[in-house]
Amino acid sequence: MILTITVLFSGLIAGLLFSYSCSVNLGLHHLTDIDYIKTMQAINVEIQNIYFFIVFMGLLLLLPASTWLNYSLNNKVTFYLMLTATLFYFIGVFGVTALGNVPLNNQLAKIDLANTSEETLSTFRSHFEINWTKYHLIRTMASFVSFLLTILAIQKSTQTL
Repeated sequence: MILTITVLFSGLIAGLLFSYSCSVNLGLHHLTDIDYIKTMQAINVEIQNIYFFIVFMGLLLLLPASTWLNYSLNNKVTFYLMLTATLFYFIGVFGVTALGNVPLNNQLAKIDLANTSEETLSTFRSHFEINWTKYHLIRTMASFVSFLLTILAIQKSTQTL
């Protein structure tokens, strides 16, 4: 059951990051600087909700638990699949988010739209958008790999039963 929930949560995060990459980022790119910054500030506030945190942070517990479970059951292939999925999530999704996207989001939150010149907004937006999108692409790809590995792990674990 724990492996099934891990696969579900991995899929939810991969889907969220993928859909953001292929829709939200593309739409935001066409906004004016002030509208882009205002919208990203709003999104960054709204994403911090209980549903997101249960799934995003839950994987920090579920992935290692699923990995350990398969180790203790001596499911070697499933164990290594889950271990690799865990590393991709911890480093490529959580790590990149914590060390890349969140610091940029914190800078974004400090922008006072009413008292900042258009030139400063334009410079900030350019720097922010390029870097934030780069980090987001990394974590999107890492979440996809992690999700794929959890699918392979659950398939392998059901074959051994």
